[in-house]
Amino acid sequence: MAASGSVHAFLAQAKARDDSLPLVTGRTRFDRLIFIGRTSAVLCIDALKASIAEAKKGKDVSRFVEAVDCIRIAAPDEPEAQGDDAWINKMEVANRVETARLEAELKGYKNNLIKESIRMGNEDLGKHLESIGKLQEALEAYNRMRQDVGTAKHMIECIKHVTAVALQRRDWTAVTNTVSKLAGIQIEEDDKATTVYVRVVSGIGLLCNNHHAEAANHFLQVDSTVLPATYAHIASPNDIAIYGGLTALATMQRQDLQQRVLDNQVFRAFLEQETNIRKAISLFINGRYSSCLSILESARSDYMLDIYLHKQITTLYSKIRSKCIVQYFLPFSCVTIASLDAAFGIPGQSIESELVDMVRDGSLKARIDAKEKASPLPPFTKELMRRSRLTSVTLQLLIAVCPDPRVEMQTEALEVARRYEQEAKERLRRINLIAAGLEVVAPIQKHSTDLGSSALASEADDAWFGGHRILTGRAPGEGRV
Repeated sequence: MAASGSVHAFLAQAKARDDSLPLVTGRTRFDRLIFIGRTSAVLCIDALKASIAEAKKGKDVSRFVEAVDCIRIAAPDEPEAQGDDAWINKMEVANRVETARLEAELKGYKNNLIKESIRMGNEDLGKHLESIGKLQEALEAYNRMRQDVGTAKHMIECIKHVTAVALQRRDWTAVTNTVSKLAGIQIEEDDKATTVYVRVVSGIGLLCNNHHAEAANHFLQVDSTVLPATYAHIASPNDIAIYGGLTALATMQRQDLQQRVLDNQVFRAFLEQETNIRKAISLFINGRYSSCLSILESARSDYMLDIYLHKQITTLYSKIRSKCIVQYFLPFSCVTIASLDAAFGIPGQSIESELVDMVRDGSLKARIDAKEKASPLPPFTKELMRRSRLTSVTLQLLIAVCPDPRVEMQTEALEVARRYEQEAKERLRRINLIAAGLEVVAPIQKHSTDLGSSALASEADDAWFGGHRILTGRAPGEGRV
């Protein structure tokens, strides 16, 4: 699988071991390298070599062994394929010693019953276990840390740790549920870094859970003025542009794309780093759908090498393609299948089956007429046949289905009548309840004015009618509905 410039730039930086301005940092850097090595035949060797070098920077022996096993299969003659048993033995011993030391310290903190020390001990132990690849044990340590948090800042740090583990385990439901808890914490107005972190992580979780519209809303709100180092252990600014641009293009209408994407000065800074996405959105807005799809198709191989996007790219591209076909057909009452094939057809494949699926699922309000015309044809169809040089046997048309105004008016009138009848029944029910003495009156508070009491009574009536009813019984014989 080929790759574009951004993937080559990432690999070049990894091979050069340039950590001055890293695109991504932390454990996700290795995840991306090993995924490229397993996915791309062209970049396999370079990516695997870079992943081995990246693994030796850390303490996770399992990752180093995984990368070595992969390169042994792909290129057994490479020096990196021989492994490094000395480094593995040394690191395993060091990891065991460090784990025992941190557990002993934590046990001492518990004996002293100092909550802050216990919290810090659990945090240190969790970070160490996460760095050596024991994610389940790290998650347990972070959850124990939550019991001893004392400030909002500590709670934010705890939630970030749990979210980081969930991201590495690809538990997207846990990612969205955990990071949503940050919304209930009082975050300072000048703490833009936490806000950006929440939006980036929430967007990735929603994207991987197939909630593309909600993901687009989160990515478009990421503040480009915040330093990328804030979220570099999760994604890069280029990733934000790609994720936000593709999800917006797949779910938003033309006007929203113009206002919320291209005219969005904050997100525009991200788009400047991914010209393919910016051009594709501009072409779609300008009605040049074939060029839009062509640009996206040229970048497909790049997006297939992304650890978060590769499983979603087929669905996103399908949505974008369907939108282009619908928008292309929208101004016309009738087009030929041949013209759609010329605009959107894939070499060697007919677009007719795709149009049939779109008509069946309701995304395309049209019908396909492929029957031979024995009866006289309408004038517009004859003219279309003359221009296309088609006979009645070969003519295949996609005809728009126009709604009947009379049927729409009747349906709307019946719906209004239904709602009026339901409202009338509710009013009669309320009248009968009041007549039977089942009305609940708000208690009169002390030191309240008559105006305040009237307002409270009115609010109680509104709450009663809105569905919050607490009925109190009466003595037998006092009244009935």
